Amino acid sequence: MRKKHFHKPENVERFKEKALIWSQQFDDVVWLDSNHYQQIYSCYDAVLAVDAFTSIKTDYHNAFDKLKEFQGFVNDWIFGYLSYDLKNDIEQLTSENIDGLGFPDLFFFQPKKLFLFKGDRVEMQYLSFVDDEFQDDLLAIAQSGQARGKVANPIKIKLRIHKDEYFEKVNTILEHIYRGDIYETNFCQEFYAENTQINPFETYQKLNDISKAPFAAFLKLNDKYVLCASPERYLKKEVNRVISQPIKGTAKRSDNRKEDQNLKENLSKDKKERSENIMIVDLVRNDLSKTAIKGTVKVEELCQVYTFEQVHQMISTVVSEVGENTNPVDIIKSTFPMGSMTGAPKISAMKIAEAQEATKRGVYSGAVGYFSPEGDFDFNVVIRSILYNQTEKYVSYSVGGAITAKSDPLKEYEECLVKAKAMRTVLED
Repeated sequence: MRKKHFHKPENVERFKEKALIWSQQFDDVVWLDSNHYQQIYSCYDAVLAVDAFTSIKTDYHNAFDKLKEFQGFVNDWIFGYLSYDLKNDIEQLTSENIDGLGFPDLFFFQPKKLFLFKGDRVEMQYLSFVDDEFQDDLLAIAQSGQARGKVANPIKIKLRIHKDEYFEKVNTILEHIYRGDIYETNFCQEFYAENTQINPFETYQKLNDISKAPFAAFLKLNDKYVLCASPERYLKKEVNRVISQPIKGTAKRSDNRKEDQNLKENLSKDKKERSENIMIVDLVRNDLSKTAIKGTVKVEELCQVYTFEQVHQMISTVVSEVGENTNPVDIIKSTFPMGSMTGAPKISAMKIAEAQEATKRGVYSGAVGYFSPEGDFDFNVVIRSILYNQTEKYVSYSVGGAITAKSDPLKEYEECLVKAKAMRTVLED
C-alpha cells in the first residue's frame, strides 16, 4: 500500500531539476519528461521513480512471460525498459552482432519512491512506514545543488559502418526489396566511443535542452544509463484505449523561418516519406488488431508533420480498444518491436536488417516506460538517445532510416547524419 503526499512547490520547474539531481544517489532511476508538449495524450508532465523495492532483470528467453508474472505479482507501479532484442522471444530470430554495452534484455523495478508531476502539483507515493520520510526527502531535494560538471575527457566518435560500406549495405537491402522479399526495412548504424567517461546527468540535461522531446527519459541501472530525447511514442494504454504513434519521415530544420516552413511543407507532400509512413501504419493496424475488440482499430491522424527542436517529423496516430480482461503485457508482446523500427513484413524485415547491421541494437529501438497498478502503461521508442556503460567506459548512439524501393543511399545517409546531430553535438561539446 502506497502512502501519498501532495506537494505544491513555489517553482515546479526548479523542483523538477533538483529532484532529478537528488535522484542520482540511487542505483535504479527512471525519469520521464514530456517537456510540456501538448496533444500527446500524456497523463503526467513528468514522472520520477527511484530506489528498487523489487525488480526483474533477464535476457530474452521467456522474457514476456516473466514480465507478465512480475507485473501481475507486484500489482503496483513498475518502471523500466524493453530492449529491441526481445524480438528473439517472440519469433525465431537471433541477435549476434557486436554488443559493446552489455545491457540486460529486459529490466523493470518497483520503486520505493515515486513523484508524479502534473501542472503545479507533485504527487509523491512511497512504499514506506517512516512517517516523516516525505518531509526528509523534500528537505534533501531543496538542498540539492548542481550535479558534478562535465568530465574533462576528449571523445573520439567512431563509425561502426563507414560511408562506402553503408551504401553497399543499402544496395543489398534494395535488392531484397526489388525481389519482393520485403517492402521496407529500418536499417540502423552505430556511432560509438571507447575508453570514454561522461557525466550521464550533465549529458542528459544538455541533450534534453537542445531537443525538448515529448518522450524524453533518463534511466539508470547501476552503471548503465539511457539518455533519451525521443520524439516518438511506442504504445500507451489508458483504461481500454490503446494508442500508437509511429514516426516515419524526417526533415532537417532551418534557422531561416521561411526556409524552415518550406522544409516542413515539402516533408508533408513527399511521396516517399508518406509511403514509408503509410506502410508502417498498416503494420501497426494489423498488430493492434491482435488484441483489439473487433472494429475498433482506427487511424486518427495520418502523416501529420510535427516540429521539434532539431527536426520535422511525420507522425500518425493509430488507436484501438481492448477488453477489460486483456493482459497489458500481451498487448505489448503482440505489437513488439514497434513497426517504425522494423519494417514490413515485420519478420522478414528484421532478419534482413540483422544481416546488414553491425551492432546489436539492445535498448536502442526498444522502449522505456511504465505500468501502473491499474494495468495501464506508456512507453516511448528509444531513438535520439545516448547509451552509456560506465564500467566499460563505452558510449554509443545509433540512428536508422527506412529503406524502401524509392530510397537513394546518399539521401538515406544524409538523413542519418541529421538524426545524429543532437547526440554528436552534446558529446563533442
